[in-house]
Amino acid sequence: MRTLRHQTIWAVFLASLLLAVLQLTAVYRIHSQNQWLAELRAGQDVAIDKVMTAAPELRLARAIVLKQKQRYDEALETLGLIVDQGGNTLQVQSRYNLGNLYLTLAMAEVDAGRINQAMPLLTLAKQAYRQALKLDSGFWDAKYNLELAMKLLPEFDRISPNEPDDDAAKPSQLWTTVPGFPRGLP
Repeated sequence: MRTLRHQTIWAVFLASLLLAVLQLTAVYRIHSQNQWLAELRAGQDVAIDKVMTAAPELRLARAIVLKQKQRYDEALETLGLIVDQGGNTLQVQSRYNLGNLYLTLAMAEVDAGRINQAMPLLTLAKQAYRQALKLDSGFWDAKYNLELAMKLLPEFDRISPNEPDDDAAKPSQLWTTVPGFPRGLP
């Protein structure tokens, strides 16, 4: 009877010690993440290897800071990691910020005169805004930015999707109808 009582006391002691270690680990992790958030708030970057296992909210904050510092590739990489993580609100925010990033890149391409490079970025921005609006249809910021992206690259629907486009069906007859086309050097 006495050995059973000693074994029970030792088992309870070891279980409580294990629980204390787990709690201290959780407190340390929370403290580290709060410290990283303070660094991000101050405008300092936190290395990606530190935030890989952190909460998705921390990674979203890092992506926003990277966007503000115009480090767009790293911001895209960070947002790509969290786009499907977290709750509904976090998914809406991550898709909205992803759309903002694509829209910023597209506007930079338009300003540089590279319209062909801007078109796929605008399409990706519109897609991200639509995904955010599917999750939260009352998100006005996403609606406004989607409208802005639609003004930059409007989408035209065909009148009848079953009929081929008339212009695409007809071959161009430009060179055969030009009178007096030269046949050699002058």
